[in-house]
Amino acid sequence: MTARRLAGVLGEHPVPEGTWEREAVYVSAAALRRRVPPGVLAARVREVPGVSGVDVRADGVLRITVAVPGALVEEVEPVAGLPDPWPDFPRTWDNPGFVVRYARARAAAVRRWAQELGVPGEGFRPELLDDPRDRAVLRVLAELPSRLASGSPGWESFLVRLALAYHDAHELAPAVPVGDEPPAPVHTARVRLARAVHEVLVGPERL
Repeated sequence: MTARRLAGVLGEHPVPEGTWEREAVYVSAAALRRRVPPGVLAARVREVPGVSGVDVRADGVLRITVAVPGALVEEVEPVAGLPDPWPDFPRTWDNPGFVVRYARARAAAVRRWAQELGVPGEGFRPELLDDPRDRAVLRVLAELPSRLASGSPGWESFLVRLALAYHDAHELAPAVPVGDEPPAPVHTARVRLARAVHEVLVGPERL
């Protein structure tokens, strides 16, 4: 996938930049750290499948645009040992723990509902994750590799941000058909996104 191949070429994980609402951008200072001419490294990055553009900033940092940000959900794997330091109560939006755990429970519910409603599990089309709410979730998930490699990943704030983005997507970009709507490829894509969120957030399957 694009993000993993980028890391292989750069020698480190690139860091997402911006909101990703209109374009999915990573930045990397790998050329400076590896003492490689930025133009040379940029040429290698342009050959990575899924990269739609590479610019070299004045400071030597590469600005990399990917064509299909939704492809990254296929690279998300369960993360063990993430913190869950918040109290169980109150179960309100004022408690970050509730925000995170409820988002995970919602993601788990989506997977159950998808089976009941006949949403196909196969035929994932990552390009369909193009709604601004889907992209907001992808933008937070894109931080995962660089945070895993960081000595101070700041997991608590990351989990809350991911949860909040997912709540918006769950409510405004439904992963399962609504009313008489038939299952469509976009639902398959959003169920896959829900699975990625579920694999990262902490908490029970149900609240």
